[in-house]
Amino acid sequence: MRPQTLAEQRRLYLLARVIVKRHYRRPLTLVAVARALSCSPRQLQRAYARFGDSFAEDLLARRMAVAAELLADQPAIPISAVARLVGYSQPSSFAAAFRRLYNLPPAAFRKAAVEHARETGRIRRARPGRGLAPSPPAAPLPAG
Repeated sequence: MRPQTLAEQRRLYLLARVIVKRHYRRPLTLVAVARALSCSPRQLQRAYARFGDSFAEDLLARRMAVAAELLADQPAIPISAVARLVGYSQPSSFAAAFRRLYNLPPAAFRKAAVEHARETGRIRRARPGRGLAPSPPAAPLPAG
């Protein structure tokens, strides 16, 4: 493989990861991200195959990491709201994906995280005015 091709694949992969990190709440697809990066979906698939797992796994990992953090740190937020905050329109789809990854339903994960925080003395107390801020309106994907 030519060095330029390798460098271009790495660039596409890293830019796609940035888009996933910033826009995971939106209904992202490989095609939409490839369009935003001015490449073909197949080129983006190849870049992910070379440097990571897959686009779908990257998006899922980002969504679930944020969900786990919200479930653990924000016990007042309903699980259905957590699902919406990480890009799921159906709480049942979110719960199934979460269970597949963590081997626990979201409610059990939250309960275990809260108990662990109590046991280790790391209880986070809610402070007035310090809740989760509403999401800003969705901006269009970058043009590339």
